[in-house]
Amino acid sequence: MRDFIAVISLQLISFLPWNIHQSPDKVLDMSTAPRVFTSYSHDNSAHKDWVLRLADRLVRNGVDVILDQWDIRLGGDLPSFMETGLTGADRVLAVCSSNYVEKANSSQGGVGYEKMILTGQLMRNQTSDKIIPVIRNNSRQDLVPTFLSTRRYTDFRSDDSFEPRYAELLREIHGQQVVARPALGPNPFTLEHPETEPRVSFSAARYVSPAASGLVTFDCSNNNGSYTVGSGDMLFETRWTGAGADSVRAYSDSPSIRSIALISGLGSISEIGDISMFDTSSRTRHPHLGEIVLWKNIAGYYLATKIEKVQGRRNEEISFTYVIATDKSANFALAVQK
Repeated sequence: MRDFIAVISLQLISFLPWNIHQSPDKVLDMSTAPRVFTSYSHDNSAHKDWVLRLADRLVRNGVDVILDQWDIRLGGDLPSFMETGLTGADRVLAVCSSNYVEKANSSQGGVGYEKMILTGQLMRNQTSDKIIPVIRNNSRQDLVPTFLSTRRYTDFRSDDSFEPRYAELLREIHGQQVVARPALGPNPFTLEHPETEPRVSFSAARYVSPAASGLVTFDCSNNNGSYTVGSGDMLFETRWTGAGADSVRAYSDSPSIRSIALISGLGSISEIGDISMFDTSSRTRHPHLGEIVLWKNIAGYYLATKIEKVQGRRNEEISFTYVIATDKSANFALAVQK
């Protein structure tokens, strides 16, 4: 009997969310978890299973999901379940399959009943972002029902892009920004004294590219050799110096950088696969033209930078293309496609 209880306990512990480190004697406080109602149509068993797997993973990641497959028993009151769930939820996931859109637009069945409740909520607060359209199994031209046509949606139609879309959805539900808004800087054209021309700031703001990918050219003899790419959790403060003909040096000294590695012999960033073979033991790397530096930041994201050009009298002007793997993996083939 003791062995049986021990096995059950281990199984229960294994269901804890992957991003929460918690001792077995602590219990998750569901009162602080965001409460999410799942609105979808029962198109077929495969679609129901997909919704179930999505809900299961959200629960493991700290989201209190309301799902009919869990919360309605035989003989249960469906209208009461819908009304209570929709009005008591913090957010609503509207899984917009082709069938869901058709039923919502024609006000059919349970989807039509849920649409009526949600439409009433939108009429009371037209600026609400409570409803998140999730596109799945949908080949229609109108991907969302008419009553959600002005709402921004997330697209789960391709299984290949599930991970980045899921990460985006999870962050939205938990209220965590991936791309953080920078602090408002001064107006560079504000004049303290009369001048014939406005003064333009040459501050460190010139050495920032907040996008997830791009091409950068900068003089590493300025700004202490630092150039920042990305923002929020995906911030990388890269640091460089010239190192002779056709080569540079990259450093992991910045506070946002955890480690760096040198990748040789690849034609493009999209070819990066298994990163376990790359050595991250040194604080500095010496890449040449065409070689790639792989960076990992303190939030666990990866950045790949490929040296495109080195020029200048002291090789101080560096050009590199860069890609951030926004799904927190090193799958750069998928990241480059975005």
